Amino acid sequence: MRILVLGGSWFLGRAVAQAAIDRGWEATVFNRGRSGVAPAEAQTVRGDRTVGADLARLAGEGPWDGVVDTSASELAPRDVLAGSRALEPVAGRYVYVSTVNAYRGWPSEALTEDSELLDGPPDADAEYGRLPEGWDGPDWYYGRQKAGAERAARAAFGEDRTAILRPGVILGPGEYVGRLPWWLRRSTRGGQMLAPGAPDKSIQPVDVRDVATFALDRAVAGHGGAYNCVAPIGRETMSGFLTACVLATGGGAQLVWAPDRILLDHGVQQWTELPLWRTHPGVWNIESTRAQEAGLVCRPLSETVNDTWTWLREGGVPVEHPRWAKHGITPEKESQILAELSRA
Repeated sequence: MRILVLGGSWFLGRAVAQAAIDRGWEATVFNRGRSGVAPAEAQTVRGDRTVGADLARLAGEGPWDGVVDTSASELAPRDVLAGSRALEPVAGRYVYVSTVNAYRGWPSEALTEDSELLDGPPDADAEYGRLPEGWDGPDWYYGRQKAGAERAARAAFGEDRTAILRPGVILGPGEYVGRLPWWLRRSTRGGQMLAPGAPDKSIQPVDVRDVATFALDRAVAGHGGAYNCVAPIGRETMSGFLTACVLATGGGAQLVWAPDRILLDHGVQQWTELPLWRTHPGVWNIESTRAQEAGLVCRPLSETVNDTWTWLREGGVPVEHPRWAKHGITPEKESQILAELSRA
């Protein structure tokens, strides 16, 4: 099998390329070479996805059995459309990694793989969906862009040759966002550690390696479709996740649970200051039956935690990304909330 990975040098893209190589497949990666390092065994083609000449040169390196697109998070739908059209004559199938943000109901409603998508035409530019100044409603810009990009991939390859993967939160070795690494490093400090919300709250992160495996399977499957790449509802909990962080690091941190209302009263920023905590009812209520029936297997979250801690301890360094700095509550703010909880 010959696989083309758009990206291929960090986190999910690199995991896809490495998983293909581990299967004995030929892997080509296409990126600008500005961050990360692709697996040594992969063929690397340098270029910019927004440059037509670069896309034409890439197409000349084909054919491939499948394309896995992991690098379109900051591309406008029209750029995805141009790229997929350039590759369609030389590739059998196209796997586009989207996001649950593409659903109109996320994070407020429970979702299935048939839930309504946001608007977003396949030829939209980067300005489509931007919010007007003073807007106080839902921030659908990113979701509209991703929904448009999904339509772009399908417009080029057709429904049967296009697989859409919609993960929520992806964790694991190589993570650049900083969610799991922050919790691990906080756990090493020990002492009382602020734990958000309800201990039995269901959460649905997925391991990067499991998404990579599923993406390759869909790249050579006999049909297309859309798949929510999340862990099964109810299998993992916030308590299990944080306990795994404490046990992995051996820091002896003691979990102190803070109800949502306390955190909201203190202005704790959801999703970032205490990563993975969010009060919206649909954020961790995403059905993934179709993906599981198609072969998605999600390893236990504790395994992801342990492997990520091993990666960090062995000198793993994520690709620099501005989202990293947004995660984590300050020790001072955490102490204030812990003090209030102790007086309650």
